[in-house]
Amino acid sequence: MVIAKAWVLKKHFVGFPKTSDFDLKEIELPNLKDGELLLESVFLSVDPYMRPYSQRDMKEGDIMIGTQVARIVESKNPAFAVGAFVVGRRGWRTHFISDGRDLQLLPSNWPESLPKSLALGTVGMPGLTAYFGLLEVCKMKPGETVLVNAAAGAVGSVVGQLAKIGGCKVVGCAGSDDKVAFLKKLGFDEAFNYKTVKSLDEALRKASPDGYDCFFDNVGGEFASVAINQMKKYGRIAVCGAISQYNDSVPQKGPYTQIPMIFQELRMEGFIVNRWNNRREEGVKALLKWVMEGKVKYREQVTEGFENMPVAFIGMLKGENIGKAIVKV
Repeated sequence: MVIAKAWVLKKHFVGFPKTSDFDLKEIELPNLKDGELLLESVFLSVDPYMRPYSQRDMKEGDIMIGTQVARIVESKNPAFAVGAFVVGRRGWRTHFISDGRDLQLLPSNWPESLPKSLALGTVGMPGLTAYFGLLEVCKMKPGETVLVNAAAGAVGSVVGQLAKIGGCKVVGCAGSDDKVAFLKKLGFDEAFNYKTVKSLDEALRKASPDGYDCFFDNVGGEFASVAINQMKKYGRIAVCGAISQYNDSVPQKGPYTQIPMIFQELRMEGFIVNRWNNRREEGVKALLKWVMEGKVKYREQVTEGFENMPVAFIGMLKGENIGKAIVKV
């Protein structure tokens, strides 16, 4: 008999999430049936999307949504061997049973020297978000200037590096001097701390006096309102996230985007990476290759202990992490 631990949403978040909004439960798992396998979570992801998606998709008492790298500990499915590692989307739980259809095996060429947690970050959903957002939404071209905010996070840090691989000038902003130093190490052409500049408008103009061809927006709110006025003619804006608004009890109001969009003939498109699920293998293969070649660097903020899932989640929403926030069970 296996007893799984799981974090459930005790009550919907009001404003910023609190540890009291979660509850830790124990669940007794049944014996395996033919075609099933038992998995043990090794690494779990905490991501900004969990905040708005929990409000939209979850009921109080549901297991918190999320993705894990898990190891197969027992298998009655010939397609999955004991000891293999997979990516699953089974929420905040230590163990679970699957028929295999909702699992993705780690690539067979995954090197032993590479942390398997990267399948939740640079070579996982955040990396794929950067990859398809830049290629398919921004449609970046060599010689263009790309702006990315929340640039030291799991998605933004990959966006900047992929844009450099694509021959672009890259401007990134983040919320601390340590994060700005990290961006410089990654090869960003310009980086600044948006919390300490006197004027965001002036900082953006100084970083790229000619404006921006592509804007990869993870933040929304005031930053997006300022940045849209510095887009070049026919600029493209990929709306990936709106972390500045996720914890608002009262929705923010305006300003409005229509005038700069009309005058500069801009294209703004929101997207969710699942749109390209049929090309997931392509993206993972490219990202893994660049990481192995040292062209894409990574950084992880690892919190030890499944019991610390809520703390890691809240810390990530407060911007305490540089790179990908991960929980090691």
